[in-house]
Amino acid sequence: MRATLKKIKAGKKYITALLVPLQKKKLIVLRGKHGYVMCGYLNLKVAEKFDDVAVKIVGVSSLNDAFRASVHSCTSAAARLGIKKGQPVKDILAKIA
Repeated sequence: MRATLKKIKAGKKYITALLVPLQKKKLIVLRGKHGYVMCGYLNLKVAEKFDDVAVKIVGVSSLNDAFRASVHSCTSAAARLGIKKGQPVKDILAKIA
């Protein structure tokens, strides 16, 4: 299986959606100019250390799952943008784009 890279419209801007098949699961990242949404593979504590605007989602195995997911947790930099636990990912994409 090959990696998938897509450009997705978020409001008036775009984000990059990346899905990389690994051995048993998939790595999923939705990246914008101002921050990113990441699957459970990535370490939120490290993102916090670098003051990244980062949002963690869990239980996703496709890009469609990622867009339908809700915020599991986020860095304090993301919280300063008004991103909160439980928000739908589709509602926060314009903030990170």
